[in-house]
Amino acid sequence: MLKVEGRYKKGDVRLFALSTCIWCRKTRNLLDENQVEYEYAYVDQLLGDEREAALKEMHKLASEEAFPTIYINGEIIQGFREEEIKRALDL
Repeated sequence: MLKVEGRYKKGDVRLFALSTCIWCRKTRNLLDENQVEYEYAYVDQLLGDEREAALKEMHKLASEEAFPTIYINGEIIQGFREEEIKRALDL
C-alpha cells in the first residue's frame, strides 16, 4: 500500500480502490481535500503476489469485494458514502 501524508492523522485509514473508478477517485479526493493521512492500493495496478495480498487483506476486512472499500479504525465503508466517511473520520 502507498502512504499519503496528511496534516490530520485519524488513525488506521486504508483505501482499496481501482485506478479507473470514479467513486474511488472521489473517495481519494475527499481524503486529500480534508488533509487526512491514509494508505491506499489501486488493486487493478498490482500484479502477482502483491495483488493477491491486497485482495486477501480486503477480504479479511469486508465480506464483499466492492470498490472503493475504505477501512477506518475498524469500520468498513464500501462505495462512496461521503457522510459516512466524514462521520467515521470526525470531519
